[in-house]
Amino acid sequence: MVGGNIKKRIPLRRYLLLAVCLVSFLCMTPLVRGQVAGLSTLSVLDMPSSTRGAALGMDFLALPQGAIDLSLDNPSLIADRQRGQAMVSYAGLSRGTNFGTMAYAHDFERLGHFVFGLHFCSFGSFEGYTEEEVSTGRFSAADYVLSIGWGRAIDSNFSIGVSFKPVYSHYENYSAFALVFDVAGRYVSNSRQFAASIMGRNIGAQIVAFDNTVEHIPFELAAGLSYKLRNAPFRFFLNLAELQKWDIRYDDSLSPTSETDPFTGETVSQSPAAAFFDKAGRHLQVGIELNVGEHFFARIGYNYRKAAEMRGADVLNMSGFAFGFGFSYRGFDFAYAHNNYHLWQAPNYISISTQIDRFFR
Repeated sequence: MVGGNIKKRIPLRRYLLLAVCLVSFLCMTPLVRGQVAGLSTLSVLDMPSSTRGAALGMDFLALPQGAIDLSLDNPSLIADRQRGQAMVSYAGLSRGTNFGTMAYAHDFERLGHFVFGLHFCSFGSFEGYTEEEVSTGRFSAADYVLSIGWGRAIDSNFSIGVSFKPVYSHYENYSAFALVFDVAGRYVSNSRQFAASIMGRNIGAQIVAFDNTVEHIPFELAAGLSYKLRNAPFRFFLNLAELQKWDIRYDDSLSPTSETDPFTGETVSQSPAAAFFDKAGRHLQVGIELNVGEHFFARIGYNYRKAAEMRGADVLNMSGFAFGFGFSYRGFDFAYAHNNYHLWQAPNYISISTQIDRFFR
């Protein structure tokens, strides 16, 4: 011992054992078992904060190095020392509905690396009426999510992160409040070409319900990976979503999985092979990113589940596809994304980020 100040190294296997136990516990907890995003309350938690993720059609990304916007969706990226980074983003969802995010990263000497974020989703204002059609005046509806994320690098290959997210919703005279958090782990290869993450998203419960009826939070167990070609400017992405439940399909009268033969009256269902690939495909999200030098990038992604659920009968649309591009200029990063949900809904995302500390040196 030199000077009596040797830092004790905790074996990596203890971190891995802790992560496995935590994920196993979450999968067995009644609060999170079998839930599927889209079938629960506070769906604002399913909105991607990152324009980069929206351009790839993914909720979070696994990368060897993350910027502040990516860290809001994947807290294990916070370990990359993003001190002083700031970001604002905006998405126009539909007429009168707006979604935005603000974030700032800071390092505390003893506590570690943190990212603070605020998300809002405003649904606009409406005219209220009683059952007797008497006007009660105008009212608004909005969701707010505060995010406090912490990350730590275990070594050069592994990192972990946690985000704590209080959620508040106010619709006319109804309000709801929930406490949720995300936990994530990340592995990066020595070459930095390969990265993988596993996440438990939106773990928690409602504290105050809208109408004294407690609803489920959109919990999700997910994993993702990415790989960059050694001698080409392409990075490929693959995400596995909603791993807490195998069959995430639901009965859709416009797109049924079985039909009745009009002549024989027999029910004709999907073949076992078709049903298997349909179920498996709804968990997959794929994307590719092209980087031209250090100042320009383009992205495109595809989400099979979104395409299957949002397609219209006898109507060709681009549901499930997303794309985006961006560039860097004088210390500012600009990004744009277009995400096709269905024929009448294709939000546009824009974001600007920079190293804000450089303005105060």
